[in-house]
Amino acid sequence: MAYAQLAGLPAYFGLYAAFLPVAVAALWGSSNQLGSGPVAVVSLLTASTLAPLAQPGTETYIALAILLALTVGLVQLTLGIFKLGVIVNFLSHPVIVGFTNAAALIIAMSQVSKLFGLSMPNSGQFLVDFWGVLGQWRNTHLPTLAMGILAIGLMWGLKKYKPKLPGVLVAVALTTLISWGFGFENNVNANLAQIKDPALLELVTHVDDVANRVKDLGLEQTRINGQIKTIQQDSALDKVALIRAQGELAIVQTRIAAQNAQSAQLRKQLAQIEVVREVDSAGATTGIYAKDKAPAGARQQDAIYHVRGVSNGTFRLQGGGEVVGRIPQGLPELKVPNLSLSSMLTLLASAVVISLVGFMEAISIAKAIAAKTRQRIDPNQELIGQGLANLVGSFSQSYPISGSFSRSAVNSNSGALTGMSSVFTALIVLVALLFLTPLLYHLPQAVLGAIIIMAVTGLINVSAVKHAWQASRHDGLAALVTFVATLAFAPHLDSGIMVGTVLALGLYLYRTMTPRVAVLGRHSDGTLRDTLVYPDIPTGKQMVAVRFDGSLYFANVSYFEDAVLGAVASQPDAKVVLIVANGINQLDASGEEVIHHLLDRLKDSGVSLVFSGLKKQVLDVMRATGLYDAITESNLFATEDQAIAEIYKRIGPPTEGDAFVNQTTSAKA
Repeated sequence: MAYAQLAGLPAYFGLYAAFLPVAVAALWGSSNQLGSGPVAVVSLLTASTLAPLAQPGTETYIALAILLALTVGLVQLTLGIFKLGVIVNFLSHPVIVGFTNAAALIIAMSQVSKLFGLSMPNSGQFLVDFWGVLGQWRNTHLPTLAMGILAIGLMWGLKKYKPKLPGVLVAVALTTLISWGFGFENNVNANLAQIKDPALLELVTHVDDVANRVKDLGLEQTRINGQIKTIQQDSALDKVALIRAQGELAIVQTRIAAQNAQSAQLRKQLAQIEVVREVDSAGATTGIYAKDKAPAGARQQDAIYHVRGVSNGTFRLQGGGEVVGRIPQGLPELKVPNLSLSSMLTLLASAVVISLVGFMEAISIAKAIAAKTRQRIDPNQELIGQGLANLVGSFSQSYPISGSFSRSAVNSNSGALTGMSSVFTALIVLVALLFLTPLLYHLPQAVLGAIIIMAVTGLINVSAVKHAWQASRHDGLAALVTFVATLAFAPHLDSGIMVGTVLALGLYLYRTMTPRVAVLGRHSDGTLRDTLVYPDIPTGKQMVAVRFDGSLYFANVSYFEDAVLGAVASQPDAKVVLIVANGINQLDASGEEVIHHLLDRLKDSGVSLVFSGLKKQVLDVMRATGLYDAITESNLFATEDQAIAEIYKRIGPPTEGDAFVNQTTSAKA
């Protein structure tokens, strides 16, 4: 339920997501212990995907969340059927580390408002909104904060001292009982007609008007997005209409941002006003006033309220803490999602990101558990399982789910041997939906926030970023940039992970464009060594040996050519260039062309080109293109020692002091 709220959905959708999808993922996946269901990162990605398209909690938003589950399911199922699980490798480990740390921090920060009983602005800029929450600290609802701290204390204490006890369940049960026993909620529904204080009425009306404008603008944004998709799908693309629609969208988005900022300011102002209500003999509300504006002699309740949830002329007088409230009893309705091609295309890019991130989380957990159980994990089968789970979930009112570390840990530690453990989990959720939902009415929202905060603290792993930096500065940079970008773009987390992925691929391309090129000399131990590392060893006089440590492809062929020609230029008496090719794993058409060019150019200068250590896949390309015949078999050797011995047979015995003289060479020469 906590994760469902993180996704911007009513709490009970978390129960729907923990029902059928959990059983389907277990039955069709390859891991016996992997437990699936709502998870923090996927929930936050769901919210960031849908927030620009609809107001959280509305019917449109819920319909899009269910459609997103369908789209994610189709993407994962397609990848699994066509055995494309390797595509997840495009999300490098440093990028995932940076993203996960930032996402965990964002998730924890997003729950601070629940923990303190404050309202969370919605300006579209997460860091600005979080700062707005901190600015309201004087309005902290102390009973709410106490509930949150109690829940955190219980979960932390039980995890540390009694790890076998279900800490979350204990915290939920105890705080719900306290909430029910002490009347923690104390909220009253009201409407604008009941406000008798003119100044308060004006402010609440203003808040309501702005909220309605934001809602209308959101609908307009959805309409224009659909219009843009329709234009783009038209075979006769109308560029003028597209530009006009994109301009209208930019204007609407600017107006939404302005209205959200105004709404945040008004709600902050409203949150600071203490309100009392005048009641009749039956306790019904007859008037609502600011605390210092109540008429003398009026019958008032002792409770002090704050105005919350203003919408369409109604609002809530909050005199206590927020609770989960009524949860619909019964099973989710099984029905086909509201299929809309334009909406699915709008969600597709984000669905791909959610599919890959969710699958990477699931497969990482499955492999970690398999290391202990020695079970073989099939990534493509796991994709099929996760895809089917999301697909079936979309027909049972679920939003996207993934593998869960906490559920999987419980499965593993409890001795689960097959996926039937998750089937029993689904059956227990079934019982909860049918009979136990009334018991959750008084569960404090602060406790749900505390559960999420405790869950995501385990995702924050600074040492992993440090390790990536120590392994490679490029990897460390990718992790740090992803972390900063994810925070900066929040709540649009997909933008952060895309920045990190593009940077990681760019840095990889940069590294392979300039691989290590070593001009070799003969070390005292008889091996060929890099003269940059061992500057005291001499190079050859009549022969230049060069080692290229990288695949030879279009991005680095010029670098390879320049390195070889530079080495030749540094030894004007050289008659032979030996390419020690043990490090060349691949050769493409551009690489083949450059070698051909080098052959001709060096031949014109009276220099022969010889190779040693060429691998099968490289030789196959050379044979297919005719390069093998151009080099000739006599210039291809299995090892560098064989090549050196043959070279000195051709050019004459090595002179005293030649870099490549050693016992082996002299004997062969």
